[in-house]
Amino acid sequence: MITGSGTAVRTEEFGTLADGTPVHRWTLERDGTRVRVLTYGGIVQSVEVPDREGARADVALGLPDLAGYETFTGPYFGALVGRYANRIGGARFELDGRTHRVTPNEGRNQVHGGARGFDKRVWRAREVAGDGVELLLVSEDGEEGFPGRLTMSVAYTLDEGGALRITYRATTDAPTVLNPTNHTYWNLAGAGGGSALGQELRIAAGRITPVDAESLPTGEFLPVEGTRFDFRAPRPLGPAYDHNFVLDADGPGPVAELYDAGSGRVLTVATTEPGLQLYTADHFDGRPFDPCAGVALETQHFPDSPNRPEFPSTVLRPGEEFVSTTMYGFSVR
Repeated sequence: MITGSGTAVRTEEFGTLADGTPVHRWTLERDGTRVRVLTYGGIVQSVEVPDREGARADVALGLPDLAGYETFTGPYFGALVGRYANRIGGARFELDGRTHRVTPNEGRNQVHGGARGFDKRVWRAREVAGDGVELLLVSEDGEEGFPGRLTMSVAYTLDEGGALRITYRATTDAPTVLNPTNHTYWNLAGAGGGSALGQELRIAAGRITPVDAESLPTGEFLPVEGTRFDFRAPRPLGPAYDHNFVLDADGPGPVAELYDAGSGRVLTVATTEPGLQLYTADHFDGRPFDPCAGVALETQHFPDSPNRPEFPSTVLRPGEEFVSTTMYGFSVR
């Protein structure tokens, strides 16, 4: 249907999971942007935008069917990640004097919410009048070791101009920690069109949180000046990044930009989050994508924040509402 805002919204059956659970796909289209979202994992399956000549291509790495997503779970292609994006060291944290042990799924640590995080759940869906689709999920107390019954919604909407807006909201009935993100991999030359390396990246961040051999933050704040982490001015993206950048912006606004000279496509990222994880997917092995076939720009709080009091807090308490917004804008030059 065409909504009052000019966004076309439609839904269709997409298949069933191995356990028989049905999954639907929602398609949003406005001002040249077409986005497809699955109720399984809240996955952004595709994002189609035009190049400088008007030719539209998919710039998000995705898979054609549910079997693929059930097989290739580790890359988190396009998925909603939670309860806690990135890593929790030792798969444990203390909150209000109580130790909580969460499910380890990367050695001794937890990454991206555990063995069955938000990316492996089927979300309920309803249309957001005039804009897009809202996904809804209840994460029960104790899931993957996290305390509190969490009620979560994530809205995917298209703004004027075709920008993709992702709005997260959550409440809890007991103190917990929360750090959701979306794990889309971008390649502005087109998904499956080769490596994303060489595309120009800018990140408004003067510091990173350096990590140890387990990819856990050391607790330091490292200035980027004079290092390979300095993207304050646009420069070609190289390999071997899986790091959290401490964003300079205070509040919503552009924090990153990716540009592909060949197509002219520009991706602009704005967020209310304090951090951005840059991941160049060097560990892809050709099944189904080659190394560095896409770059993830994950807006989030910092890794291992529950164990790092010097980092911005990720604690959510009863009576509070978690609200976070990230926008991916598309243009050409």
